[in-house]
Amino acid sequence: MITFIRTHPARIYAVAVAALALVAHFVPSLPSALVLGLVAAVLGTGEAVQRTEDGKTLAAGDTDEHQDQADGDELSA
Repeated sequence: MITFIRTHPARIYAVAVAALALVAHFVPSLPSALVLGLVAAVLGTGEAVQRTEDGKTLAAGDTDEHQDQADGDELSA
């Protein structure tokens, strides 16, 4: 389960945002302060998801650079 969360944080975030929107729409009796608190929490989670995805992108870039160097070494040999 932890592996899935670390691998797919953007998907989980999207589902949470959609669920929040559905609850806010279909349960109009919810206090607006509660809904606003949930929105704030979701926005904070979005920042964490953004950093996770950025880290994965940077790690993939490092791997690509090492692969490009290896390919260049093979061509020059």
